[in-house]
Amino acid sequence: MHLKITPIRSSFASLLLIAPFFLWGTAMVAMKGVIPNTTALFMAGVRLVPAGVLLLAAAMVMGRPQPKGWAAWLWISLFALVDGALFQGFLAEGLERTGAGLGSVMIDSQPLAVALLSALLFGEVIGLWGWLGLGIGVLGISLIGLPDQWIFNLFHGNSLSLQLTWQQLFQSGEWLMLLAALSMAVGTVLIRYVTRYADPVVATGWHMILGGLPLFAFSGVWESQQWVNIDFSGWMALTYSTVFGSAIAYGLFFYFASSGNLTSLSSLTFLTPVFALLFGNLFLSEVLSPLQWMGVSMTLVSIYLINQREQITQKLKSLVQQPAAMQNQVLAEQSSRVDS
Repeated sequence: MHLKITPIRSSFASLLLIAPFFLWGTAMVAMKGVIPNTTALFMAGVRLVPAGVLLLAAAMVMGRPQPKGWAAWLWISLFALVDGALFQGFLAEGLERTGAGLGSVMIDSQPLAVALLSALLFGEVIGLWGWLGLGIGVLGISLIGLPDQWIFNLFHGNSLSLQLTWQQLFQSGEWLMLLAALSMAVGTVLIRYVTRYADPVVATGWHMILGGLPLFAFSGVWESQQWVNIDFSGWMALTYSTVFGSAIAYGLFFYFASSGNLTSLSSLTFLTPVFALLFGNLFLSEVLSPLQWMGVSMTLVSIYLINQREQITQKLKSLVQQPAAMQNQVLAEQSSRVDS
């Protein structure tokens, strides 16, 4: 009976590990569908504060302890500023200027930053295959996220056109998405320090509330008619983004990030654009170019290389060592024949 249950538990654990990235990708599409009828900062606040309340309620039901001491609240506040207010603010503002799939892939360039920070701060071993996978992933993200014309100008060496496209890029939502990616990368690393003083699920809930309240405040000052034009389907999209794309997704992600290998976990973020692009195509009619599809394929290859980097290294070592071992065995047999 035990042998039958173990694979089921393993499969369920794998689904939970992938769930945040599926939920983020689909939430990106839902947010893009409702953004014309609302405002960016208000939508970001809606994604955070109610989700934080839901997560704290779930933590209370599970009996998880509340933060205690000034050190716990200090780290949670820093976590809220970086991963709550800055990340969601840049995300919402950038999403107004990009497609759901494009916005997602720009954010998901952050595994490289996470890997660098994890290696520096926690001594995580990336290895040759890990760095190769990260490089391929970033290249794949670039093929998907950057305008095709920019890439063609880069290869053709058209300096004037390249300068103009750089200016267009940094004036559009892609620049904000890169800032969102950096904020999320720092937030992913910060959770390790936060959980030294607070429960990861409870800390995630509080960081959503503390990070979302300033967004509501800025929305009240700078924005108007935040909810006047939202219809029933829009509220349903916001509800999905809040409950599934924030409360559940972030709760699972930071729970895994608090103890697992950050580089391997963060590399799964490359799955988010795949889900976002798929559902963006189905619901928003967003179309990818052949160059972008090549980028999608490269991101999937990168995920395999990063998560299997240790196994690949061991297999290569065994292949290299096997001929040497066979040669030693042959020499030993020859030596034993001579002695006999």
